[in-house]
Amino acid sequence: AAGNDAENVDVTDNFPNPDYNNNITTRANNWITVGASGDPAAGGITAPFSNYGKREVDVFAPGVKIYSTLPGGNQYGNLQGTSMASPVVVGLAALIMSYYPDLSAEQVKSVIEKSVTPISTMKVKKPGTDEDVDLSDISKSGGIINAYEAIKLAATISGDKKAQPALPKSQMKKTKKD
Repeated sequence: AAGNDAENVDVTDNFPNPDYNNNITTRANNWITVGASGDPAAGGITAPFSNYGKREVDVFAPGVKIYSTLPGGNQYGNLQGTSMASPVVVGLAALIMSYYPDLSAEQVKSVIEKSVTPISTMKVKKPGTDEDVDLSDISKSGGIINAYEAIKLAATISGDKKAQPALPKSQMKKTKKD
């Protein structure tokens, strides 16, 4: 999760982050930092609170009006934040790994980043400002995650000619009635 302070995390430290070993140029290659995309019908592609950064934020994912569990037991409601967007990306990573378990974590990260829906035909609001920018100016990928495109790309990387079917074929065999 990139954080919810509408800050550029390229210049402001955000924790946790992929740097380790006292920030001595050692980075985790399988780390994905997620910004929150918003509701285009209610104000924009980017969530106004989301942290951003061309170097540090990998992708954006839905993070507004996420129907989820609430504290207190047996309660649900709409939540927002990069902590709501991150599980969407984790779910996509799990989906990719379920179909293509031989892909490495680094390959899964690459698939997620390269398969985004690029937002290049319109400007987005830089979170916390009224400034219009390209999404590629505030994230590495310049897009919002796309599960369908990710599965297609993962199939290509894994060597399959096409993506696996969404539902497996039945393994049941017909038997003759007596």
